[in-house]
Amino acid sequence: MTEKPPILSVLHVWYKYPNTHENVLKDITFSVQKGEIVGLMGSNGAGKTTLIKMFNGLLRPTRGSIFYKGNDINTESTASLSKEIGLVFQNPNHQLFSNTVEDEIKFSLKSTDINKEEYNKIIQSILTDFDLNQYKTRSPLNLSGGEMKKLSVASIICRDPEILIFDEPTIGQDYKNNQFFLKLLEKEKKKKKTIIIVTHDVEFAMEHLPRIILMQKGEILADGPTRLVLKNKALIKKGSLILPQIYSFKESLEQMGIKITKEIHSPNDMIQFIQEFLKTRGNS
Repeated sequence: MTEKPPILSVLHVWYKYPNTHENVLKDITFSVQKGEIVGLMGSNGAGKTTLIKMFNGLLRPTRGSIFYKGNDINTESTASLSKEIGLVFQNPNHQLFSNTVEDEIKFSLKSTDINKEEYNKIIQSILTDFDLNQYKTRSPLNLSGGEMKKLSVASIICRDPEILIFDEPTIGQDYKNNQFFLKLLEKEKKKKKTIIIVTHDVEFAMEHLPRIILMQKGEILADGPTRLVLKNKALIKKGSLILPQIYSFKESLEQMGIKITKEIHSPNDMIQFIQEFLKTRGNS
């Protein structure tokens, strides 16, 4: 069976900001399949945010190429790319600028080709789904931090792009808003959306991101299954991350002389191991 071509391909991409000498991206190459969920991780200054800004044309490679559905994005305008590739910034203040919450959604939909009847339905549906109806006449600047984050996500989701990109979606959010985001993530996964998430949260990555691309100083350190990348202590150290709690706990048990022969990657794996261990001890 022939493998389908990737929805997004990054080939030997370099980038240097104008009037600077240092490359912030260095020979970046990877691809993403349609429907795949990928995390970008690494320390501050690794080049993650610079990279994702290239996907919808906000920045253009100094060298190298990026292809969306086989087409070089350098042949496409930022406006046309933004219909297909939605980017939610870490800071909502960099994304929201309309007078009211409702106007923010309306403005985002202006560049789409939907008819007026569908246009009004989408606006009402988005305001309801994101629990923003009560704020629709309020200025985005007068919303709470969590509500502003919701609005910034809503203004992208309303266009129903093929690729969704989130920059640190869980940072600074309370439990309720994080749960809302996780439910949204599940909903978009069921629609087979391609999702790219920049995050420092190793626990979130372990639970929700099957694949990680780990970056450091503009280069890719590792690209592979999250459970393999995040249990590699050398990579964790180079990428300025912390070891996930499940692996730290496993390491502590081993230091206590408890031999763990099975693979443990999740809390459920650990609970099962401990139950079996205690049962064995009780029978000995």
